[in-house]
Amino acid sequence: MNDLFPIFIKLQNLQTLIVGGGYVGLEKITAVLQNSPLANVTLVSPEIRPEIRELAASNSRINLIERKFQDVDLAGKDLVLVATNDKEENKRIAQVAREKHLLANVADTPDICDFYLSSVVRKGNLKVAISTNGMSPTFAKRLKEVLGEALPDNLETAMEQLKAVRDMLQGDFAYKVDELNRITSVLTEKKPGLEK
Repeated sequence: MNDLFPIFIKLQNLQTLIVGGGYVGLEKITAVLQNSPLANVTLVSPEIRPEIRELAASNSRINLIERKFQDVDLAGKDLVLVATNDKEENKRIAQVAREKHLLANVADTPDICDFYLSSVVRKGNLKVAISTNGMSPTFAKRLKEVLGEALPDNLETAMEQLKAVRDMLQGDFAYKVDELNRITSVLTEKKPGLEK
């Protein structure tokens, strides 16, 4: 059973540390920036891929430190993504992060992660995150592709219209929720001939 708590975080309000500058580090920083372009990221690694350097050159919110990780690198950080090619060091970094009450994600080691990065489907302001509880990132990737194709591109217009309706509604929160549920109920009605 997947008992993970889904959450969307405003990374621009936090300090994110990525440990590792290889291919997996590139995957992590790319995922962070695709989802939170204003994220504040420090990346520490003795070797840093050219693609990461290019990202940092065009983004003042990325700080590169070219050396081995030191425990002091965790100071002032809120979130840690560990992506070195040394599994024992990855475990050690995650443990030190936990001792400092920081959430840690360790690449390819779901049993010691506090959180996972999800596969994400984006359609304008709609963002759907997919989790397999760390069991199969490949399945999550394929489901992302299916949803990306299935969801229409004009969802942004529908969301803007619903936001305008919500903004016009008078009354307390409960009334607004009931009214929006009534208005959108057509989206979940079963159509004749489509039942299974």
